[in-house]
Order: sequence, then C-alpha cells, then structure tokens
Amino acid sequence: MLKGNDKKTKNIITIAVSSGKGGVGKSNIVANLAIALRKLGSEVMIFDADLGLSNIDILFQMAPKYNIQHVLTGQMSLKDVIVEGPHGIKVLPATSGVQEFTSLDEFQRLKILEEFDSLNENIDILLIDTAAGISENVAFFCVAAQEILIITAPEPTALTDAYALIKVLSTRYQERRFNILVNSVSSKEESIEIFKRLSIAAERFLSISLNYLGFVPFDDSVKKAVKQQKPFIDLYPNSPASKKMFELAPKMLNMGGKVKGSLQFFIGSLLSVGDNK
Repeated sequence: MLKGNDKKTKNIITIAVSSGKGGVGKSNIVANLAIALRKLGSEVMIFDADLGLSNIDILFQMAPKYNIQHVLTGQMSLKDVIVEGPHGIKVLPATSGVQEFTSLDEFQRLKILEEFDSLNENIDILLIDTAAGISENVAFFCVAAQEILIITAPEPTALTDAYALIKVLSTRYQERRFNILVNSVSSKEESIEIFKRLSIAAERFLSISLNYLGFVPFDDSVKKAVKQQKPFIDLYPNSPASKKMFELAPKMLNMGGKVKGSLQFFIGSLLSVGDNK
C-alpha cells in the first residue's frame, strides 16, 4: 500500500483508462489530463499498463533506461524504475515489443503486489493507461481500479468495441460503474448522441447505467502536438482540447467513491481477477 510521511495508509484515487479500440486517443488524453491535474496541485502517477506496447514515454519524449520488465524479472525494484516526466508527473514505464508481458501470470501479479506494497511515494491520483481491447491484462487493471474511464470516438467500430469492453467487464467481472468520455467530436451534441447510443444498449442488454463524463472536441492542435511528441496542453494551452482537459481534471478528482479505492486493493485485486473466467 502507499504510505504517507506519517506512515499512515494513504488512500488515493485510482482510475483505469481504457478503450475497446486502439487509435481513439486514449494515451494522449491520459498524458494531458495528468498535466492538468498537476496544475491543480495534485501529485500524479501514470502507470503505463499497456505492458507490451509503451506509449506514455513516447508522448512525453522520454527514453527511460528501465521499465516494468525489469521489475517483473526481478532485476529492479519498482521505486528504481519510476521516472519523472513533465511537470513532475511520476511515470511507471511499460515495455515495448515484449509479447510475454501482454498477459500477466500469477507469479507476475504477485511480483507487482510485492513491489507496490513496499512503495513509498506521495501520490494523490494514479492513472492506469491500459491497453485497448478486451484482453486479460485490460480486465485486471480495470476491475482492480477504483474507477473505470472508457474512451470512445465517433467511428462505429470505436463505439462497438467500447460496448464489447463494457460487456466483458460487466458480465464476467460484475463491474457496474463506467465513466464515458467521447473524444474527437465536432460538437457537444454529437458526443451526447454517441453516449446515448452506448447507454441505451448497456441499459437494455446489460442492465447497467453509464456515466457521461464529457467530451473532447476535434482539434488540429492535438495532431500537431503528437507529431512533435509534446503534450498539446503545453504547446497549445488555449486550444479547445486543452480547455477541455482543464474542465475534466476536477471531475477526475471527485471520483473515487468506491470502497475498493486504495492502492492496496488495486494491487491485491490483480491476484484474483485472472481466476474469474
């Protein structure tokens, strides 16, 4: 568990950010939201939980020497691979091109538990940037986190795959709470229409209600920033997308009402989720 300076347990907000489909801007939103949260004074850590295909270090133009692979293989401790990104954001880097970590086994989950249990970091909010899709790793991190934020987009495939992810997490792992953020839309009205379609299907076929967190508008500055490997919130702080990040950040800090919200639960849950098939 996380320990504060007074050695008392510190509960933090843990949010798994996921998507049914790749290419909807999930990691980019995580990186920029982290900066917006830092500007609010929060201590933020990003866990790049796409363990086989790292993204956060690319978006932050970082080249970490060590990553989660060195922890899982016993070569390094967790505290030794965490690096500091822009604005003092802590980053736990993933591997890139290492297929064996795309599905954690029980030993690897135990290893992560052991390492996080001894971690002594001052963190207010942990953003877990999962892989896209419905793999076991995605389920591990989504179920164990305090809140689940699903990113979708206007494309029909993005909407279909977002529903597929919600279906797996609700029917196989009994998750009932999902926050939805619609990315790259032309207007608020379009985002609400997309959310309604997803929400109606979830209520009709899964008997669950979804929470509309908001939207991020289509913005040319986002693509320009990605090409420069810089957060758009830094390069274009007054752009429509950046303004939305500043609107969304306080909402993230108001999450975390579930009992399973401590980092201790987040990690401990990884041991049991894989058996729930």
